[in-house]
Amino acid sequence: MTTAAELLRSSTLPPLETRILLEHVLGWRRTELITRDAEELDAQSVGRFEALAQRRMNGEPVAQLVGTREFFGLPFDVTPDVLIPRPETELLVEIALAKIAGISAPRVLDLGTGSGAIAVAIACSRRDAQVWAVDQSAKALEVAARNAAKLLGGDRPVNFLQSNWTEALDPALRFDAIVSNPPYIAQHDPHLSEGDLRFEPRTALTDEADGLSAIRTIIQSAPFFLATNGVLWLEHGYDQAAEVRTLLTARGFSDVRSERDLAGIERASGGVFAA
Repeated sequence: MTTAAELLRSSTLPPLETRILLEHVLGWRRTELITRDAEELDAQSVGRFEALAQRRMNGEPVAQLVGTREFFGLPFDVTPDVLIPRPETELLVEIALAKIAGISAPRVLDLGTGSGAIAVAIACSRRDAQVWAVDQSAKALEVAARNAAKLLGGDRPVNFLQSNWTEALDPALRFDAIVSNPPYIAQHDPHLSEGDLRFEPRTALTDEADGLSAIRTIIQSAPFFLATNGVLWLEHGYDQAAEVRTLLTARGFSDVRSERDLAGIERASGGVFAA
C-alpha cells in the first residue's frame, strides 16, 4: 500500500517540492496531506507523482511541472514560454504601487510582461489603474492574457500589445509609471546553464550581450511615453545598480536611486522624468 506519508518519507526531493507535487497530483490542499496521509493512493496517482518527481530530478522547474507559481499572493499560470515569476520581482510591484498611490486612474506600462505577473498584480491592487503590458513574444502574451482573465475577470482588462519594447506603442500614450523586468543576464554568465534557468526562455533572461542593452533601450525610449513627473523603474542584476543609475541620470532622470530586495541586494533602480 502506497500512501502520501510514504511518498513524503521516501522522496529524494526537498520536502517542500515533494509536497507541492503531491498536492498537484492529488488535488489536495496542504492540510489534507496531514489529515489524509495514511490513505491508500491509486496506482495512477502514484505513477503521475513519480513521473513528475523524476522530471524534477532532471532539473525541470517545479512551477512548470505544476503549471503555476504564486506571485504577489496571486496564482499565475506558468509555461516554458514565460519567465517564472520570482519573489524579488515583487519589489517592482511594490514600488510602482507606491508611486501611483496618489494618482486617480493612473496609467501604468509593463515592458516585457512575460506571464503578466507585474501588470496583473498592479491591476489587481489598483482596480482603477489603466494598465498596458508589452511583450515581443506572442506565446508569452497568450499566457499573460490568460492570467489577466483568470485573476481580473472581464471588468478591467489589461491592454496587451505585441511589440519590441516601445516600438509599436501609440506615440500619443503617456504613463504615470513604466516598469520592466528586462533580460539582464550577460550572455556568457554561467547561471544560464544552471538550475531552472536552463528551462526558461533564453530571450527573457539574456540580451546576448553585456546584460545592459535592453536596459539602455528602455531608458532611452521611456521618456517619450512618460507623463510629466512620471517614473521609470527597472529590475536588474545584483551588480548592475550603479551602472543603471548612471544611465538614468545621463538620460535626464532625477531622484535616481536603487531599492533593495529582501536579501539586501540592490534589485531595482529608477527615477523621475520631469521634462
